[in-house]
Amino acid sequence: MIVLGIESSCDECSAALVQDGRQILSNVIATQIPFHAPWGGVVPEIASRKHAEWISSVVNEAFQRASLPLEAADGVAVTSQPGLMGSLLVGLSFAKAFAWARRVPFTACDHMLAHLYASRLDMPGIQTPPPYPFLALLVSGGHTLICRVEDFRTMTVLGTTVDDAAGEAFDKVSKHYGWGYPGGKHIDEYARTGNAAAFAFPVPKLHHGSPYDVSYSGLKTAAIHQCEFFRKQAETTAADLAASFQKAAIDVLIRALLNAVQDTGITTIVTGGGVAANSYLRSCLAAQQNVSCIFPAPELCGDNAAMVAGLGFEYLSRGIYTPFSVTANPRRAFRLS
Repeated sequence: MIVLGIESSCDECSAALVQDGRQILSNVIATQIPFHAPWGGVVPEIASRKHAEWISSVVNEAFQRASLPLEAADGVAVTSQPGLMGSLLVGLSFAKAFAWARRVPFTACDHMLAHLYASRLDMPGIQTPPPYPFLALLVSGGHTLICRVEDFRTMTVLGTTVDDAAGEAFDKVSKHYGWGYPGGKHIDEYARTGNAAAFAFPVPKLHHGSPYDVSYSGLKTAAIHQCEFFRKQAETTAADLAASFQKAAIDVLIRALLNAVQDTGITTIVTGGGVAANSYLRSCLAAQQNVSCIFPAPELCGDNAAMVAGLGFEYLSRGIYTPFSVTANPRRAFRLS
């Protein structure tokens, strides 16, 4: 079964064709970064307008790259939640129209479950998909979640951020210092040549809620407004500041995630989301003993339609379709354990 996937939840306009839930035939990602960079973050109005302008050509390019006609799609999968309402509606409306016109089944997918599915797509070095259950670390500009995943459509959120998402903190610190957008990518690049011990930024300790929860507002404030207070060396560079901030931000995640590993006894960890491409996060998790960590390819960490098409296959192959009456939902109701 060949599934057309469409992703437009934020600022990436993407379409992909995936066969039998694993083989990526094409994965087109049209980025809007140049249009949002002057503002240091995603502007919802700009995002939805660009999706409307690009969606048709992006879908056509996905078929062209796969050397397939439009009739080759056996079904359509699209992100319907969570995300920016205007952006979601563009992709959802196009997917409905395509499915109706071609008389093929249609399914609406959850964006976070799609990120979890990215690790099940064919990737170099991964022969078989990770077995269920596993722990998932989903980190992006809008979400920071530690989850227990039972199957392709069942996850329980164990911990989340109590304030800012990890990617949001990276973006705001990068914007303040003029390092560029998106912040995670630029901070990662700066940090490669920096001294992570130059600033001793605090690692937040939460005294209430889940032991798997994290917090970023205090760290963000320390890096932006209280930087001098945490300086440990007389002479420092921007790279030192970036490396120190990155270490503190990632260490928060690692600590909470390892708490979940210890308490659940689950030693397989799957990562997803844009921050999952961070080199320091990857090296820290890869160095953990007695834990198996699976990282999607960098191009599958951020928003992309291949993960949506893969997840859609699981629904469509089981005859689980979505009625055309479905609409977009900017939020997702998570069940906390």
